[in-house]
Amino acid sequence: MEGFEQLPLWEDYEPQVDDYVIWDRGRGDCNKGWVYFKCDEYITIETSIKPKPPCQLAQSKHKYIHTLLLCQRYNWHQLEYVKSRKKEHI
Repeated sequence: MEGFEQLPLWEDYEPQVDDYVIWDRGRGDCNKGWVYFKCDEYITIETSIKPKPPCQLAQSKHKYIHTLLLCQRYNWHQLEYVKSRKKEHI
């Protein structure tokens, strides 16, 4: 399938910025989104964005409000890699 990378099942997944992931924590608790930030201890997953109200646009250089979910390194084994986006499409 073009545009997708097959990951071997025996290798641990190391999330990267701009990967689309599914985090299934069990018990029906599942979140999907783009990896927005990564450091050694955790990643953040962008689960949604919405436009800022017009009254806030003048106070900030950012146009959107981002909803981010924190995923600690010890939970990375619960992540399922779906795809990556290319930098020029961000």
